[in-house]
Amino acid sequence: MAIPNSSFLPLVALPLLYWAFNLRKQTKLVFYVHDYLSGQEDTSAITVAGKDGPQTSVLHFGTVVAVDDPVTEGPDPNSKVIGRAQGMYINSQLDGKGLHLMFSVIFTDGEFKGSTLEIQGADLFAMKEREFSIVSGTGYFRFVRGYGIMTTHFIDIPNLRAILKLDVTVNHY
Repeated sequence: MAIPNSSFLPLVALPLLYWAFNLRKQTKLVFYVHDYLSGQEDTSAITVAGKDGPQTSVLHFGTVVAVDDPVTEGPDPNSKVIGRAQGMYINSQLDGKGLHLMFSVIFTDGEFKGSTLEIQGADLFAMKEREFSIVSGTGYFRFVRGYGIMTTHFIDIPNLRAILKLDVTVNHY
């Protein structure tokens, strides 16, 4: 069997590589996570462990919080709920000013209903903007990679209530 002329290979390989690498889609999303540790009837996050047990403030190093926060289209608590942010965060900075986030955004309504995004990263909540990683996804977001910028839209530290804006950019197939 004859070996094809080596100048022929790039003519076939280049279009195939171009086609393979341009199948990815990019999706940009903006949504809001309502995180309430307030103890009121709309509580969506609770301390599960810490130096002083479940009564430990999230503002103390080592505190673990479980979350099941509403995700909405807009910042108003009455805006349309499109999903839940479920997972946990850990206060992982010795001075208490930084969290490590690990949660799933589970879309329950809208265009991405049934799909998820897996979020992980640092949340140095004293900063105006914090960048985090999108490490995985399901459904529409299968094989996703990306990042997000988190900003605090509203915060009430004494009552431990916050509304976070997540501006997400993901590449997927």
